Amino acid sequence: MGRILIRNARLVNEGRQFEADLLVHNGRIETIGSLDHLSAELEIDAQGQWLLPGMIDDQVHFREPGAPDKGSLHSESRAAVAGGITSFMDMPNTSPATLTLEALEDKQRRAAKHSVANYGFHFGVSNDNLDIIAALNPTTVAGVKVFMGASTGNMLVDDPQVLDRLFSQVPTILLAHCEHTPSIQVRQQRWQQLYGEQIPAAAHPRIRDADACYRSSSMAVALARRHGTRLHVLHLTSARELALFEDRPLAQKRITAEVCVHHLLFDDRDYSRLGHLIKCNPAIKSQADRDALRRALNSQRLDVIGTDHAPHTWAQKQLPYTRAPAGLPLVQHALPALLELVADGVLPLTTLVEKTSHRVADLFAIPDRGYLREGYWADLVLVRPEPSGQAVDEQPILARCGWTPFSGQRWRHSVSTTLVSGQLAWHQGRLNEDCQGLPLRFTR
Repeated sequence: MGRILIRNARLVNEGRQFEADLLVHNGRIETIGSLDHLSAELEIDAQGQWLLPGMIDDQVHFREPGAPDKGSLHSESRAAVAGGITSFMDMPNTSPATLTLEALEDKQRRAAKHSVANYGFHFGVSNDNLDIIAALNPTTVAGVKVFMGASTGNMLVDDPQVLDRLFSQVPTILLAHCEHTPSIQVRQQRWQQLYGEQIPAAAHPRIRDADACYRSSSMAVALARRHGTRLHVLHLTSARELALFEDRPLAQKRITAEVCVHHLLFDDRDYSRLGHLIKCNPAIKSQADRDALRRALNSQRLDVIGTDHAPHTWAQKQLPYTRAPAGLPLVQHALPALLELVADGVLPLTTLVEKTSHRVADLFAIPDRGYLREGYWADLVLVRPEPSGQAVDEQPILARCGWTPFSGQRWRHSVSTTLVSGQLAWHQGRLNEDCQGLPLRFTR
């Protein structure tokens, strides 16, 4: 890897903004400071741009193996780096699911060939693989994911005895999708009696409501407290659930929580406009819930921001409610969308960087990433202001599904350059196909 010198940037790191140059050599940040005396093979004048550590996305569904019509490690990692995401952690509900060491190793081999972003993989839980989980080497997986509701196949785990054993034996961080399936099923049956398959999209947050989330997430928190489990609850959606989590520094907590991009940017008023395009599990809820999540980001109650990128084809999203799948593509537009919250004064830029980079690296024990520090891997993003606004629809959609819920919007910032492990991955609107992401390491 040649040397890359970024000049005249405004660095955003560890609660500070400051002007500096940054030199990348052999994949890592070699020097930060005033570097007028140096030169490099590639020099980038970043005057007027922010330089951020790349976003580390702890929750994506890149659909490989099993759903090539929806996405792949090749296609979705390219969308990610175009949006300033330099590292991702992929979920286990692929086909086959990541429930065995062989399935995990297969994903790692695929990523080594095809991913332009750095990569890690979560291991899945079923009712019959707890012995494998108990024997896992915690340095080989990003985390262990349990669907305590709303999953498919054999990954729904709601047996109290199985959950008790899991929470007591899991050797690494446990990630939980929390929804109470029985109550969801009852409510959906009521709506089906009224509408058949043509349930309106706006009913989704009523079927998968805050009570269904709270019943499951409160159970997960109680189990974690009983067993001392290192628990991370994924994609919080309701104000009520926030009370389950402490407003304390990350280092003082064993139970943490995540919020996702779409739950910060959409609310139930958007179903009339977007319909099933924003159908996701857990559901996007009320404006009051959205605003509570935004406020919690400015405290230490919510620890990280993820995307839960989960693409489906346009045709699948046009199906009636009972058949339209849940999930939406987000990685390419996540960071520019979140920067709208910064532009609106909802979230300080330093807090955004903390929740998308610093804390994710700390939470998952990823060494030498997530910060702008000398000696760290050069996972970097240059963000350029767009005074006239950049139309989302003017940019090609790199996710394989070919659509975005943000169509028609204009962003006030864009990603001009992304470096992944010191390699130029995205620059001036073009992908570098020679970039190869590296496997994330976990020091536990």
